[in-house]
Amino acid sequence: MPELVFFSGTMDCGKSTLALQIEHNRSARGLQGMIFTRDDRAGEGKLSSRLGLVTDAVEVADGMDLYAYLVDHLSQGGRTDYVIADEAQFLAPEQIDQLARVVDDLGLDVYAFGITTDFRTKLFPGSQRLVELADRVEVLQVEALCWCGARATHNARTVGGQMVVEGAQVVVGDVNQADTVGYEVLCRRHHRRRMTAASAHAAALSPDVLPVSPA
Repeated sequence: MPELVFFSGTMDCGKSTLALQIEHNRSARGLQGMIFTRDDRAGEGKLSSRLGLVTDAVEVADGMDLYAYLVDHLSQGGRTDYVIADEAQFLAPEQIDQLARVVDDLGLDVYAFGITTDFRTKLFPGSQRLVELADRVEVLQVEALCWCGARATHNARTVGGQMVVEGAQVVVGDVNQADTVGYEVLCRRHHRRRMTAASAHAAALSPDVLPVSPA
């Protein structure tokens, strides 16, 4: 039976790499996929991995009907055997509903990849809808690590290396960009303390602030 599968995890856990691997494995067997993405770091209409792999994709715009797009593609003689939706957290809830309809009405497997929560630890609307509708939710097993070495569970937005907790939910950036808006994965403890790798390094270099009694 066709399924809607949601592969989730923090940044740096290999979601886009797995999406590209699924595309490679199926295309190598003669299958043809439709790849949707939105706001990929490589630019419009691209699905890319931080390992340097990249392929073309259909850029999803606001208000785009993914089900209608596929029906139109098929009705014009196009072929689609499966669907990949990367950066699915950026999709609107109604677009997730459309992907579920692709599974149910068109009989196609849909593999969605995305981050579950934003830099404020709040669910992305697209990810929330995927959790509600998906046949399966798979948490990726490649663990991203916090700067302290613990398992990273939270995504942090940084500006100049300093963690921020206010602002628009979607601001496209990349990990470890200290000079502009960037992102970093942290364990829950250091996310709660707003302690990024840069701030931890600065604290380690700071002089001792506690009074020291003379010997």
